[in-house]
Amino acid sequence: MRKRLAGILGCIFCALVCTSCRKTIDMSLAEIAEITQSGNERLLEKTVSKPWRGEAFVPGRTGGTWYDTILSDPKTFNQLIAERDAASSGIISNTLDYLVDYDMHSREWKPHCAFFEIEIDEKNGTLTVHYTLRDGLFWTYYGRDEKIPVTSDDFVFWYNEVAGDKEIGSSGYAQQFVVMPDGSERRVECVKIDDRHFDFVFPRIVADPLLATNMSLCPSFLFKPAKEKDGVEGIKALFSADVDVRTIPSCGKWYITEYTPAQRLVFKRNPYYWEKDDNGTSIPYMDEMVYQVVGDMNTDYLLFKQGKTEGFSPRPEDVSDVIENQKDSYTVFNAEGSMNAQFWSFNQNPKNSSEAYYRWFCNKKFRQAMSCLINRDRIIDQTYRGLASAKYSFFPEANPFYNPEITLQYRYDPARAVQLLESIGFYRDSDGCMRDSTGEKVEFDLTIASSNTVTNDMALIIADECSKVGITLNIRQIDFQKLIEMLTATYDWQSVILAFGAILFPSQGSNVWPSYGNLHLWYPLQEEPATEWEARLDYLYNEGCYTINHSDAQKIWDEYQRLVLEECPLIYLVRSRSVYAIRNKWDLQNVYYDNRNGAMTDWVFVRN
Repeated sequence: MRKRLAGILGCIFCALVCTSCRKTIDMSLAEIAEITQSGNERLLEKTVSKPWRGEAFVPGRTGGTWYDTILSDPKTFNQLIAERDAASSGIISNTLDYLVDYDMHSREWKPHCAFFEIEIDEKNGTLTVHYTLRDGLFWTYYGRDEKIPVTSDDFVFWYNEVAGDKEIGSSGYAQQFVVMPDGSERRVECVKIDDRHFDFVFPRIVADPLLATNMSLCPSFLFKPAKEKDGVEGIKALFSADVDVRTIPSCGKWYITEYTPAQRLVFKRNPYYWEKDDNGTSIPYMDEMVYQVVGDMNTDYLLFKQGKTEGFSPRPEDVSDVIENQKDSYTVFNAEGSMNAQFWSFNQNPKNSSEAYYRWFCNKKFRQAMSCLINRDRIIDQTYRGLASAKYSFFPEANPFYNPEITLQYRYDPARAVQLLESIGFYRDSDGCMRDSTGEKVEFDLTIASSNTVTNDMALIIADECSKVGITLNIRQIDFQKLIEMLTATYDWQSVILAFGAILFPSQGSNVWPSYGNLHLWYPLQEEPATEWEARLDYLYNEGCYTINHSDAQKIWDEYQRLVLEECPLIYLVRSRSVYAIRNKWDLQNVYYDNRNGAMTDWVFVRN
């Protein structure tokens, strides 16, 4: 059993654990939840609520070292290979930059590396996004005076020759095509005008052209010769994990200056970065960032408690401890429920058609029954200590087409789950085991990433609830990279708990939601929609992407949301409320924390 929470929360947790062991307690779950909520309110009173509402950042001063952690080593420093590894991508992104920003507060697009103009030709039904790169963009190397101008090639080459090369297999390939009114596909063209100007030409008017074209820079002066010389393999061979990191150029806020596997990763401030404060000083203000490779969250928390790291996002079991012990050492900020949530999904890939679970997973009523076995209240109380809320919607509140009236109808109800299963021929034998119509015992794997203890706790609760109706779930913990390989290459998984990014725009996830997407999780890369409902989902997604009028689009996206929540290809679990702790050695004027932007620390600087 994990370390108990302080005070009444610890008592509640113990009571809940006893509940999971089926022992008798004096309080009902509703009473426990009420007391838990009261305790949480007292905890949150000791934190700071400071969401970003568009405030300007105050000028700071350079200096200081930011100490932090990463859970695992980067697998690569190649931005193409890193598309399949979030940890590597997050590291590389510190050396890169992107075209435009989306302001979560104002819900408006703003220039970043480039200014933009959208031109709509209603007569011909086409749209063009004109981009103009800002002045002062350079690729530079740590410790060298050389400055290589960023040009249109750094976008056009990557779009056309890397992401646009089907043989390379970039996740961005499918996003380069639009479906025409006649059902055919046509590619969005990326055209160089001159060194500072380039266009994206859409053969059809789309609703979110900036979302579809926003992309990171690529050092084309390195990647282009590599492809010309050695083709696809030349692209993939650049910047492997054993490269001298000082040979990696940067146009972003940081240089990578040191990497010792299994030990640490060091970044140095890029003084040539274009974004500056009112005094003309480039951000970030910190001189360097030092990340220790820790391997697990327990070590991560231990280092923070010892004062050896600057910021910390605690797990649910650590929240009370972090808040109660902040004193003068650090300040804790709180954010409302996440825009995102983990989900439970089931493999419907016909590669596994000989397996019994394939037949089950392809039946809508089976998936609906599984949804009825998810006890979100128990997950919230036991795993998140009450600091979470159930996720019953598909779009988050920040999505412009979120509709609070459209919610999941298959909520926790074991009796209904059994009824749904019985309606498709399932039954419980004399030993209480659930069996399908052929007599096959209902037993399958639930795969989770081994690095996430919270996911493990949720999986245990789901498995326990399933066992109560005679279904056996075997929890399988594997390395995250191996999990990604199973989902995108081998397809030899059964069910999984995972999370994608929050769907802030309905047309996000063009490689996830349409049936032909390479991350259409439950059955990717379909040549034709495997089911009528997926065909309808493809149609609605396509229509929504090309419908400009908001009220017309709302009707489309409403049906889209209802369809996903009815078919249950993936079932969302809970939205966690989060807190973030930061050392008081930093001036907190420029620190904001909310559920849309996360911890905003780019402008933080050392106190006087």
